[in-house]
Amino acid sequence: MDKETSKACDVWEDILVDNPLDMLALKFAHDSYFYLAYHPQMRDGIARVIPYWKKSMPLYGYLYGMYAFGLEETNLYDRAEKTARMSLDINRHDAWATHAMAHVFEMGGRQDEGLQFMSATENDWNVCGMIACHDYWHYALYNVEKGNYSDAVGLYDTQVGPLAAKSGAMLDMVDACSLLYRLQLEGVNVGDRYKDIQDVCKQHLDDHVLAFNDAHFMMSCLGAGDKVSTGKLLESMRSFVKNGKGYNCDVTTEVGLALCEALVSYDNGDFAKAVDLVSPVRYQVIKIGGSHAQRDIFNQFVIHCAMKSDTEEHKKLARQLLVERKCLKENSPLTDRLMAKAMVQHTG
Repeated sequence: MDKETSKACDVWEDILVDNPLDMLALKFAHDSYFYLAYHPQMRDGIARVIPYWKKSMPLYGYLYGMYAFGLEETNLYDRAEKTARMSLDINRHDAWATHAMAHVFEMGGRQDEGLQFMSATENDWNVCGMIACHDYWHYALYNVEKGNYSDAVGLYDTQVGPLAAKSGAMLDMVDACSLLYRLQLEGVNVGDRYKDIQDVCKQHLDDHVLAFNDAHFMMSCLGAGDKVSTGKLLESMRSFVKNGKGYNCDVTTEVGLALCEALVSYDNGDFAKAVDLVSPVRYQVIKIGGSHAQRDIFNQFVIHCAMKSDTEEHKKLARQLLVERKCLKENSPLTDRLMAKAMVQHTG
């Protein structure tokens, strides 16, 4: 992905106007919209071409798996679930449709249904190399949410970690970093599990393709206790902000660098500084790309920063952020656990 990804999407869309059956252009545009967090475009780009396809055409069912994900990321959860199930009825091995279902369960707080679904269909989607690791990540998130930490760690050890280390695929790598960091936020000792994934991540510290990636690389550097790589990544990002250009440079300037500096401050025990860094950009985090479920780690992060800060104003902020979180996702055992801790702080 280069500095002008959105312009590349415009070219792919021009191709699709003339040839709406060009699946390669469609997939490139769909994935790029995802990386840019252009969620309406991710949805509408598929919707525009569906009428041109016939059921008898190869790859027809995959349209609905992609469309389902666009619907989910624009908060149309009922339609997303219906569309994903339609795709899976056509081809149960459509792991992108499985992925859309996983997101629906995640965002709706339907952890038990998610666990049952992923377990029952595992042999359908675990053969799909491009996204199998990511689907296992979703599987693990339900367990983290429910406090089943040993099950989540087990999925990391048997699936997410090994798959990410073997493939070196960016999606797999950030999933591994994300899962370990979420477990750490929950107080789980992950031991030396960061080491293998950090060995892969540190090869990309100067890439700066997405601020989303850089933030996850920072998690791996901090988790592995690699101060040299931590400093190298920060310095590289600062140089990129100063000398780079393009969309991701702008996003790194506005959001990405502050996120990484906040992660470092949190790791150093300066929780108040971490809040002051990340709180002002909280509503801009969407610019770094990825899905709502993926970016939720930063929502959790700022809550933990505020709860651990020795500033009373930050503790009040934490309680308000938890109320906000509960309103959006009513059935969230993770939120309930944090609210209970925050209440103890408030009354203690």
